[in-house]
Amino acid sequence: MTRRVSIFGATGSIGQNTIDLIARDPDAYDVVALTGASNIDQLASDAMRLRADIAVTADETQLDDLRTALEGSGIEAAAGQAALTEVGCRPADWVMSAIVGAAGLAPGICALEQGATLALANKESLVCAGQLILSTAKANDARLLPVDSEHSAVFQALVGEDMDAVERIIITASGGAFRDWPLDKLASATLAEASSHPNWDMGQRITIDSASMFNKALELIETREYFGVRPDQIEVLVHPESMIHAMVGFTDGALMAHVGPPDMRHAIGYALHWPDRRALPVDRLDLAQIGALTFRPPDEVRWPALRLAREVMERGGLSGAVFNAAKETALDGFIAGRIGFQTMAQVVEQVLNDTDPGHIDAPMTLDNVHAVDQMARQAARDVIEHKAG
Repeated sequence: MTRRVSIFGATGSIGQNTIDLIARDPDAYDVVALTGASNIDQLASDAMRLRADIAVTADETQLDDLRTALEGSGIEAAAGQAALTEVGCRPADWVMSAIVGAAGLAPGICALEQGATLALANKESLVCAGQLILSTAKANDARLLPVDSEHSAVFQALVGEDMDAVERIIITASGGAFRDWPLDKLASATLAEASSHPNWDMGQRITIDSASMFNKALELIETREYFGVRPDQIEVLVHPESMIHAMVGFTDGALMAHVGPPDMRHAIGYALHWPDRRALPVDRLDLAQIGALTFRPPDEVRWPALRLAREVMERGGLSGAVFNAAKETALDGFIAGRIGFQTMAQVVEQVLNDTDPGHIDAPMTLDNVHAVDQMARQAARDVIEHKAG
C-alpha cells in the first residue's frame, strides 16, 4: 500500500536526500507536493521524476518559469507563501518539513492539523512556536518525528526508556569551519571561509550557522521543546569527528550514545520508515580505522550563540521567535557583506535585550509569532544599519 508524502524544501540538502531515498522505491510512495525556492529547474525535474501532484516555489516571481518547466507534465504549479500553506493542508500520510527559516512554520502546522506524521528538519518551528507545534500535534493525533541528526539520535536512544530516568541530554557539535581558529582572527572571517564545512555537505546558510554555532543554539532550544527536559539538563560537546550525534545520560550513570556516519540520510530514513528500521545506503563505520573520537567543551566566547540560547530558554514565551528572526536577519547581513562574522551575535543579543517584554509574554498563536517575527526582523535591520553606517 503506497503512502502519500510531501516534501517541503525539496531543493535543499535535506529535501534532496529525502528524494534520494524515496526515488529508490518509487512504487511505495504517492508524492503529493514538492516545494522549493529559486532552483526551479531542480524543483520541476524532481516533481516530474516523482510524479508529484503539485510543485510550489516560494518565489512568486518565478511562477511562470515553473509553469514553463512543468509544461505538458500535468503537474500543477503554484507560488508564494499562501500556496506553501495550502499544500501543507493537502492530505498526506508523511510530510518532510525542511523549509529553512520561519517560513516553514505555517505549512508544518497545516500538515499536523491533517493528522500527518511530520518529519521535522525545520529547526525554527520548534524554536519559534514549540508549544503551538506540540499542542497542534496532540490535538490532531499527529506524530512529530525529529530529523536533525542530534534529535533523531536522542529519540532513538530513548526508545523503550522512561523519561523520568533521564538525567541529561548531550548534543554534539562539529565546531564548524572556525573551531580551531585563533579568536583574534574571527573578526576577519570571510563569507567563503564561513561557508565551508569540514564534515557535512549542507547549504550555505546552515553551514554558516554551524560556524557561528547558531545552529547548535537553535538545537538547544529544540531539545528542551522536543523532550520536555530542563535547560540545565542539556549539554553541548564539541566533537570534531561528527560520529556521535548525541548521548543520553540516565540516573543510574549509564550513557547511551548514538554513533553513525555524518550522512543525513540516516536520520531522514529513520523518520521515513519509523517505527521500523530498514536498510539505508549509508557508509558503515570502521571504528578501528577511525581510531579515536575526541570531545571538548564549547567556548562561549568563541560561540556566544550558546549563551544567548540559554537566556532564551530561561525567558520562554515568544523569545524564541525573536531570537530566530534576529538570527536570520543577521545572517542575511553577513551574507550581504554588511556586517562581520562576529557581529551577528551582537545583533541578536541587542534585539533580544531591546524587545518589549510584553511582546515576549503574548499568547503563543500563529498570528503573534508572525507579528513578533516581523518586529524582530525590523529591529535587527535597524541594528545592522547602525553598525554598518
